[in-house]
Amino acid sequence: MAGVSRLQHTTEMRLIRVMCTGRVDPSHILKAFSKGIDGVFIGGCRLNECNYTTQGNYHALNLVLFFRKIMEHIGLNPERLTLEFMSSSESNVYVEVVNKFVRKVKELGPLGKGEGLDENGFKLKLQALTKLIPYIRLVENERLRAHFLKEKEYEDFYSSDEFNELFSELIGDKLAISEIMLLLREKPLSSGEISEVLGLNQSDLSRHLHNSARQGLVRYEESQWRFAHA
Repeated sequence: MAGVSRLQHTTEMRLIRVMCTGRVDPSHILKAFSKGIDGVFIGGCRLNECNYTTQGNYHALNLVLFFRKIMEHIGLNPERLTLEFMSSSESNVYVEVVNKFVRKVKELGPLGKGEGLDENGFKLKLQALTKLIPYIRLVENERLRAHFLKEKEYEDFYSSDEFNELFSELIGDKLAISEIMLLLREKPLSSGEISEVLGLNQSDLSRHLHNSARQGLVRYEESQWRFAHA
């Protein structure tokens, strides 16, 4: 409709069509960021105006708020990911919100660099997240997806202490272990070296290493005072 109405929006976006925002998956968002895309914009039907009986836009709202929490956890500005609801006839709204988002992303700067993240450490986090996608998808569907009627209720839930505790337990710890496994695949490292690279305190690192060793994922090489991938 924007083209038909001769409304111009920025050309600095690559459009990917999906049948419904409910089809957007965590892997789609992560793939974009892994390829260096500076921001991801998702546009969907207004809540309670879904073209399908699945109400996929509620799923998209859950996903975006959840993934923004992941971004915040790894040091990315969550404003690099946004979801806007509009009807297909609101071409003027589409152009306005898209142009506003692009301006915001430009202000944030290049992905990672704008946040002052170490390039190698940032790549490691993205790789660790990629390996966790099947698990993240399952957790988001089964444990963390909320069911409310209003957008504000979703926002309140995803900023609540209840959600933060669940996130730390279900995602934060798994991500740290995934990062540790990737590091140890390269070479054996001491706990101090792992702590320095990942920025983990010794208490949390010891807990992760102990749990990983118990599961047979890592082993301790006493002769070198190093941990190695099992």
